[in-house]
Amino acid sequence: MSDERTFLVVVHTLRKDVDRTVDQIHERLDAAGVRMKLESDVSDAPDDAAFGCEVVVVLGGDGGFLRGAELARRADVPIIGINLGHVGFLAESEVDTVGSTIDDLVARRYTVHPRMTLDVDIHDGTDLVAQGWALNEVSVENRSRQGLLELVTEVDDRPVSRFACDGVLVATPTGSTAYAFSAGGPVMWPDLEALLIVPSNAHALFARPMVTSPRSVIAIEVEGSRHEAIAFCDGRRTLELPERGRIEIRRGAEPVRFIKLGAAPFTDRLVHKFQLPISGWRGRRDGDVGTGSGG
Repeated sequence: MSDERTFLVVVHTLRKDVDRTVDQIHERLDAAGVRMKLESDVSDAPDDAAFGCEVVVVLGGDGGFLRGAELARRADVPIIGINLGHVGFLAESEVDTVGSTIDDLVARRYTVHPRMTLDVDIHDGTDLVAQGWALNEVSVENRSRQGLLELVTEVDDRPVSRFACDGVLVATPTGSTAYAFSAGGPVMWPDLEALLIVPSNAHALFARPMVTSPRSVIAIEVEGSRHEAIAFCDGRRTLELPERGRIEIRRGAEPVRFIKLGAAPFTDRLVHKFQLPISGWRGRRDGDVGTGSGG
């Protein structure tokens, strides 16, 4: 058995502004005796690309990270994102600190934190017709994007509400800062274990986000046949919903393992990424009692 260490580095496309970063990573890894395996177009990377690798390093934004997460999850390998200039909420590092990031990875100066995923089953009557998974969210939407869907939500075998809406999202804490946030959902700290249901543009008196137990099984049933519904997993993978179909969503059996560098809390990332105003904050004074946590 070989003791050679291998890092998988994946990017969207090998643009000129990425070339220099890739070269810098390669030089650092080569000097440390670590092999770099490069996938220069993450969308075309084979599903088994991360097998035999120690870590997956994604250069780019959240879209590239989500594809990298598919590779990392399949191989049960931890993943880290290096942001290349966008919001990059899933990224742990920025491009201007890529050198120190690689040094930390080589020296194994990091911790690994499992993030919840979602497993998805599509039913047509009693038949299981499709399956999928998501890291951020599963969204049930109108295929044509025109007109409203009639959807009934269910939690743990009990009906909750019927919505005439653009769609319904079920998100993880990781996904609460993505599509679910744009649809009006709350931000959930990533160390929280829960599932989030967010109706999108629902025409109903009760159209509020709901947070359930991580053990809950959430179902969405398609009513009527005026519009075709489709399920998007992380906005990347699609699952067809049959007429009057049913989609069941539960906590995923396999997490995605995020690499964390240092001890900066999630709160700091939230403030930085969304540029939240914090002027006037005084903080806890000496002698005050309190505890806090952050992912």
